[in-house]
Amino acid sequence: MIYLPSQVEQIAQVIAERVGDVLGASVCIVDTNRRVIACHGAPSAPVDGDWQPTPYARVPLRLDHLVGEVIIAAPATGETISPRLMQVLIELIIGQAMALIRSGAAAPHHHKNAFIHDLLHGLIADEAAIQREARLLGLDLSTPRAVILIDAADYILRNEAQADAADTQIRRRAQMVIGSVVGFFHLPNDTICAYIGAGEVAVLKASNTQNLILWAEPGAAVEPVSGSWANLAALKRASNQLLHNLRRELDAAISIGIGRYHPGLRGLALSYQDARVALSLGRRFHGQNGVHCLDQLGIAAFVGVADERTKIDLATYLLSPLDHEPELIETLRVFLATNCCPSSTARQLAIHRNTVSYRLEKIALLTGLDPRRFDDAVQIRLALLLRELQHATPAPARAAA
Repeated sequence: MIYLPSQVEQIAQVIAERVGDVLGASVCIVDTNRRVIACHGAPSAPVDGDWQPTPYARVPLRLDHLVGEVIIAAPATGETISPRLMQVLIELIIGQAMALIRSGAAAPHHHKNAFIHDLLHGLIADEAAIQREARLLGLDLSTPRAVILIDAADYILRNEAQADAADTQIRRRAQMVIGSVVGFFHLPNDTICAYIGAGEVAVLKASNTQNLILWAEPGAAVEPVSGSWANLAALKRASNQLLHNLRRELDAAISIGIGRYHPGLRGLALSYQDARVALSLGRRFHGQNGVHCLDQLGIAAFVGVADERTKIDLATYLLSPLDHEPELIETLRVFLATNCCPSSTARQLAIHRNTVSYRLEKIALLTGLDPRRFDDAVQIRLALLLRELQHATPAPARAAA
């Protein structure tokens, strides 16, 4: 069968992605003129030019009119694979890739992008269908994952002279961003990346203990994934370092939104909604080149988030360090009710003013919110109100007229 040039490029990209995923390595496919045809996890590769890592292996490739090499960098895992086994593996992957294109089942990354887009937007309701499609694409959705949303529009959507060229460049630039993300996190199953349009790349980041331990604060424990706010600190550290890496490699404005972990396959759509809101509000109030998460948006989260459940969850999370401190909660309520006046608070609680100051210091230490600062006081006040709403008894239904 004779393949069109576009099909050959699709097959080459499938080969690069599959080999890279299996070996946990950066992979690049070049033709005899050293022109890059496809790459995976190789962010330093130019669109047209040599890719020169220290090669772990070079395997000849002949695919219809494409003659070149599959260049494989040293696997991040440090594993050693014999050249013969490598050749057999790549030949097997080539056969699978050609069968995939012949069947019309999918373009290599286009289909994955469309699948992830639909999954994150809640357009696939059947979990069995999600699992089936994920297996066909070689995606592991059994690992707990949270969504990191990357706004790379400044790089991906740069103007091009011709519409066709622009579309090609957009795809290539999106793949460069994805390659950079995969190369940064190293582990092949740690991240699932997809270009979902509008200059945005979605990263389904593994959020279990094994995959977050590298990003935990020194001496801090990484919790088993349970609640929706688990291990956000590690995700933030990873995202901040990823942002620094992307800005250095792409030389463009980049912003990142972090979603909470939500259980189940449909939880990925909820995590995406968190990341989407955090990214949108964070860019609006704090500008570009930042990492944004719901719990760091301040008052903007309570004003800008439309979903009532999310706001109540946020309020509960922010005040959770005080769950077993009823004395501090009461001090907060009185302090806010007396217009943040320490002397009035002390009189009403029948305690010394120094005791009020001590309690306020402790609140700031536990929650990271200082009730003596205006913005923090407003945030705490809103959080208290929302938490009370959560425990309020529903009002009786109105009688029909």
